[in-house]
Amino acid sequence: MSVLIYAENADGKFKKSIFEAVSYAKAIAAQNNTTLVALSIGNVAAAELSALGKYGAEKVLNVSNDKLKSFVNQAYASVIAEAAKKEGSTIVVLSNSFSGKGLAPRIAVKLGAGLSDGAVSLPDAGARFTVKKSVFSGKAFAVVELTSENKVVSLTPNSYKLVETGGNATVEDFTSDLKDSDFKTIIKDIVKATDKVSLPDAELVVSAGRGLKGPENWGMIEELANLLGAATACSKPVSDAGWRPHSEHVGQTGIAISPNLYIAIGISGAIQHLAGVSSSKVIVVINKDPEAPFFKVADYGIVGDAFEVVPKLIEAVKQLKAS
Repeated sequence: MSVLIYAENADGKFKKSIFEAVSYAKAIAAQNNTTLVALSIGNVAAAELSALGKYGAEKVLNVSNDKLKSFVNQAYASVIAEAAKKEGSTIVVLSNSFSGKGLAPRIAVKLGAGLSDGAVSLPDAGARFTVKKSVFSGKAFAVVELTSENKVVSLTPNSYKLVETGGNATVEDFTSDLKDSDFKTIIKDIVKATDKVSLPDAELVVSAGRGLKGPENWGMIEELANLLGAATACSKPVSDAGWRPHSEHVGQTGIAISPNLYIAIGISGAIQHLAGVSSSKVIVVINKDPEAPFFKVADYGIVGDAFEVVPKLIEAVKQLKAS
C-alpha cells in the first residue's frame, strides 16, 4: 500500500497549491505508516520534479508523452488510475483545482473508489476514514466517511499548510497504456492570462462590484492589488456588464476561492457571491451602505465611499512599504 499524489503542473512549474497537496498527502501517508509516491504528467524539468521530495514525496513517476502535452481529462485520469494500481496506492490525492475537479470523479470510477472532493482538513486518524469537506458552495461543512478500500481525496487550495520534510525524491519514467477511447474529447487550445496572479491560487484578493460605477474606475483597484501582490476579482454583474473579464468573476456561478485575505469593495454581498468567497480566512468589506449584507459575514468592515476610502488605503500601504 502507498499514497499517490497527482502533481499537476502549469507550464512545467508546480504551484503552491500542489506543494500543499503533497504536504497533505505526506501527512496521510504518515497516518497509515506508508510511503508517498508523486505522479507528474508533462514536460517538467528534473530539478522541479525533485522539489516534490522537499514536501514528502519519496518517489516521482514522470510521464512524458506527446499525446499528453495538452490536458485531456479522460486520458489523464487513465494514467493516474493506472499508476495507482501499479504502485498499490489505495489512496489518491490531488488538488481541487479546475482540472482536479474533473479528474477526481473519473479516477474514482476507474478505481472503484470512494470520493471526497473539496477536503479542507486531514482525514480522521482513527479506525474510520472520515474527511471534512465544504458543501453547498462553501456555505457549510460535511464530514464524509469513505468505506471503500480505494479512496480519492481532492484538497481545497489554501486549506492546508506547507510542510517541508527536507527529503529527496527519486525520479522514474512511467509509461501508460493509453487507448483511443481516452482521446474522444481533446482540448485544442488554452488561453491563459500570464501577467496576473491566478485567482484559485491567490492568497490575497482585491475584488470590486457595481459600487465602482464603471470600468474607468478600476485603476485604483488594480493599483491596490499590485501593491499588495494580490489578484483582482469582481462580482457577477460587473463581468456580465463587460466591465471586467469573466475570468475574474468570483461567486457561485464563477470561481470559488479561499484566500487568506479577501477585500470586497462596493459589493453588496448577495448570497450567490458569498457562496464563492465564504471560505476566505479574513474578509474585509468597504461599502457606503451600512445595511449591505456583506457586513454580516465580514471580519472587518469600513462604512464609507470607495472613492474616498481606497485612495487613502493605497497611500497607507505605500507609506508602510516605504518604511
